Amino acid sequence: MSRPDEGGATGRAADEAAVEAANTAFYEAMETGDFEAVSALWLDDGATPISCVHPGWPVLTGRGEVLRSYALIMANTEYIQFFLTDLRISLAGGTAVVTCTENILSGGPAEDGAELGPLVGQLVVATNVFRDTPDGWKIWSHHASPVLTETEDTDTEGPGVDGTEPSA
Repeated sequence: MSRPDEGGATGRAADEAAVEAANTAFYEAMETGDFEAVSALWLDDGATPISCVHPGWPVLTGRGEVLRSYALIMANTEYIQFFLTDLRISLAGGTAVVTCTENILSGGPAEDGAELGPLVGQLVVATNVFRDTPDGWKIWSHHASPVLTETEDTDTEGPGVDGTEPSA
């Protein structure tokens, strides 16, 4: 549990590496469906409520609700893989904020005897907040939001580029 002011640049680099390792362990535990590992990575100090927002879900608060959501996701996802990009770590004392883009490839239950259901790609931005504890860096909060991409079906009604109504 080194702090940047206690260990200087070396302490800060060690903390960043430890936070990155905890963040990576979280996604690896999800990929392998290791519920015990996911549970162990979440803060459990008996005083601080944890929170989680999955894309399209309401805010989940408290260890029971949050871990139940991961159990449900794991039970209903045959395959999931995360490719993390744009990873950034910010440290402030015993708190770390990790932002990243989750490039997700997932597959649901198989249909008609297939080994795996159709694979779906999804782009999500996430913020993971960690707290330094005697047992290492633990997740305090996870918030993930889908990235909306433009498609050819994008609504073209409304004001034009210059703010005027388009001509018919």
